[in-house]
Amino acid sequence: MKKVLVWTGAVAAVLLLVWGAVKAYRMWYDRKVPNFTGVRHLYIYPDMSLEEVEDDILSGGKVKKASSFRRVFREVREVKPGHYLLDSTCTSMYVKRMLERGWQTPVNLTLSGSIRREGDLARKIGSQMMVDSARVAAFIGSNDSLARYGVTRTHLFTLILPDTYQFLWTASVPEIMDRLVEQRNAWWTAERKDAAQKLGLTLQEVSTLASIVDGETKYVPEQPAIAAVYLNRLRTGMKLQADPTVAYCFDYQLNRVLKSHLLVDSPYNTYMYMGLPPGPISCPPKSCLEAVLHPDSHNYIFFCADPAFNGRHRFASSYAEHLANARAFQRALTERQRAR
Repeated sequence: MKKVLVWTGAVAAVLLLVWGAVKAYRMWYDRKVPNFTGVRHLYIYPDMSLEEVEDDILSGGKVKKASSFRRVFREVREVKPGHYLLDSTCTSMYVKRMLERGWQTPVNLTLSGSIRREGDLARKIGSQMMVDSARVAAFIGSNDSLARYGVTRTHLFTLILPDTYQFLWTASVPEIMDRLVEQRNAWWTAERKDAAQKLGLTLQEVSTLASIVDGETKYVPEQPAIAAVYLNRLRTGMKLQADPTVAYCFDYQLNRVLKSHLLVDSPYNTYMYMGLPPGPISCPPKSCLEAVLHPDSHNYIFFCADPAFNGRHRFASSYAEHLANARAFQRALTERQRAR
């Protein structure tokens, strides 16, 4: 009996040692050994349960040992919404702590392409951030909300510079707008403000004219020439007669601006009213803002599309020369339509 007790004790001791060794190994593995492969962008929404989060991570195909992640995750009581980056350096314990403490990886918010309506801006933000586009639209469409930046909806697009920004994915609409305005303010250096003053334009007027230039051409090398045309018209007391402003009056629904469209009675119709429209007709890119601040030096007051259909324009200083250019383009357009 004594021998049995001794052997039983010995076996129990060995089993205890083995159990302790296994437990120690698991703790070491969970805390020290990377348990993920490749790169995984994980998005945790506010309404996700712990079970949904766990299933999402395990079903992503990037976990080496599911048992290790399950062990540490069962201790989690709450995870914070956000965007998290799982890569080959992450241990199970690190991911647990990352989700519990909200160690987010910033995301890129890219504002590019045509932003001609409030809805365009709202959709671009809503499609890249956690915030709903409807909430963005409600904020930027409210003069009360925009009052914190000293503008109304008329000058909303003076606040935004198309670019790529980094945010926490969970940023609120005010936080996003605050940062965009901060970056806009930083872009307006003393030198740029001085250039605007020399042109006799306010910063808002620079943005407004830049939006018209943007509506006329996407060909960056030509933007300073087109900006100079409109500045020449302003200086000589001529109406701007800019087609993009008419397109704006019709919410950009026109395939082509016709003479009948020029009769629309709107302060944005630069064929009817002198000077600049009340505010920007789109969100102008930096290249157009720079084109207005640093325009070409010439005496042209007319331009029309190049008959080569290369996205460029022909410029003229007299109406007779402009008519000749316009006829050449119309002939080329007619021939192209016939060929089709």
